[in-house]
Amino acid sequence: MSTLTARRASVDTTNRPDEWMIEQGMAGHKLPILDQSGKGTVHIYPAGPTKIVQDQAAIRSVGDRAKLFARERKGWKGYVEWENYPEKKKKAHKILTSQSFPECPDYQFGPIPGTNPVLTGDDFKAWHAAIGGELADAADDSWRIVLEEKHPDMLHLLQFPYNGEPPKRLVTSKAITPNPLHFVRNHGGIPIIDKDNWDLSLDGLVKTPKKYNLDDIMDESRFPRMERTVTIQCSGTRRIEQISLYGGQGDEVPQAPWAEGAISTARYVGISLKKLIKDCGGLIEPAKHLELYGAETYVKDLEVGNYVVSVPWSKVKANEVILAWEMNGEPLPKIHGYPLRVVVLGYIGARSVKWLYRIKAIENPSMAPVQSKEYLYFNQQIGKYNLRPTDGIQIQEMPVSSAIMSPWTKQAVIHNGSIKCQGWAYSGGGRWPERVELSADGGFSWYAVPEENLSKKGQWVWRTWEIDLPCDVEGWIEIVCRCWDNSLNTQPLNIRAAWNWGLHVTSSAHRIKVYSINKSHELTRKRIEKFEKMGIPLGPVTRYDAVSSQTDEEYAQYWKTHDPRDVDE
Repeated sequence: MSTLTARRASVDTTNRPDEWMIEQGMAGHKLPILDQSGKGTVHIYPAGPTKIVQDQAAIRSVGDRAKLFARERKGWKGYVEWENYPEKKKKAHKILTSQSFPECPDYQFGPIPGTNPVLTGDDFKAWHAAIGGELADAADDSWRIVLEEKHPDMLHLLQFPYNGEPPKRLVTSKAITPNPLHFVRNHGGIPIIDKDNWDLSLDGLVKTPKKYNLDDIMDESRFPRMERTVTIQCSGTRRIEQISLYGGQGDEVPQAPWAEGAISTARYVGISLKKLIKDCGGLIEPAKHLELYGAETYVKDLEVGNYVVSVPWSKVKANEVILAWEMNGEPLPKIHGYPLRVVVLGYIGARSVKWLYRIKAIENPSMAPVQSKEYLYFNQQIGKYNLRPTDGIQIQEMPVSSAIMSPWTKQAVIHNGSIKCQGWAYSGGGRWPERVELSADGGFSWYAVPEENLSKKGQWVWRTWEIDLPCDVEGWIEIVCRCWDNSLNTQPLNIRAAWNWGLHVTSSAHRIKVYSINKSHELTRKRIEKFEKMGIPLGPVTRYDAVSSQTDEEYAQYWKTHDPRDVDE
């Protein structure tokens, strides 16, 4: 039997137990691609499981990994300097390309695991272990820190690198998010850094390159302090809505299946990056961007590097880039960038680099992969087979967005003519939510959230809100939320308008389906009372309960007083 015939026999849908699911698009990753570019149609079947192989000779030729990637700085665990050593990058690349690794689970067509952590990040764990040296313990150290610093009810979307959000009931429970509940979006292991052995380099196109320790940066006689309440939002917030509609890029690290909790607000203390640049004598031509270096190790296309992005000088010059050491009155938690991180006001969270150790003034935006190859917003016709990074818009300012935290989609709600809803609204770039509106009829009629039910407005922060949304109808309804910011920007009304291959920036109006049970209607009230009197649970709403709603006598009496079902001639 040929390889193609064997593959066809193993994956074709004929007489398979799950054929109905496959035919109905519930397991799209099992469907063959139909190649109709020739005279006939050819079925191209999905790849089978990856065969795990290792070229031990090639790996050994690289050298002793424990020495190659050994600790470089006293008091810095889990940190490898890649950007200054291109040869070291090449050796790590050879290690990773000389073997194969377990594949990511497909959760865009297949089911998302009902576990917490949802995804484990086996590929990133294997890559770090394969490189070894300082990265050998990165996954275990990071998870230990998660368990130490994060609320026990956090939803762990990806175990390593750690990605997590608070449960819906806690996302907007406070206007300022407590540190243990602040969402986390990491790209590598959590470096463990002793602040007394930490320093920050500022170099590149500056007049006088310098190094600073934490005491230097915190010296108020040199640098005035900034204290700002700031909302940070991940570009992946609400990504699950895009995934549920259409699959996109499937790399599990940049594409973790975020819900509405990848946004949080905290009070930061630090200094303006502009002041540090001034202390170095200012920029010199042709500097226009600041490259920010984080100590974590990031892997992209089996190439390794530190986490590096850039922000434009215009943003820094406006005092909108903070170097922060304090979060909500406490030193930065390890998981949030201790001892120093960047907080870029109004920008995508990916630019707010954690574990900052270097800033470099450059002419153009960074060529590092996080800046140049990720966090890109593509046209809807750009996808796997025609994608070029230059076709994407680099995401900086976040657009206006909002979300409903309560009720949840598919919930049944018993009410007396209005449904209590709660949520958040945010707009990046220094804009703020001016009005939040909800609809109980899919977006036809809108009710504004009363101003007194919105948290205080601010230039860089979200607004939490609640409303008693009028609803007279019963049965399935669609509640929709949208926000207008102070520049009168608002949200597109459907998910399709926001869909893109990278699955970033789900800015469409948030929609949830709710089953309305309106007790202000007499029939509904009496039916509920009957269920309760008989001790019959009200949920789930779809379960059939053999409880008559009319007696035979009531049924007969109805037709005596009304025309019959079929009219006689």
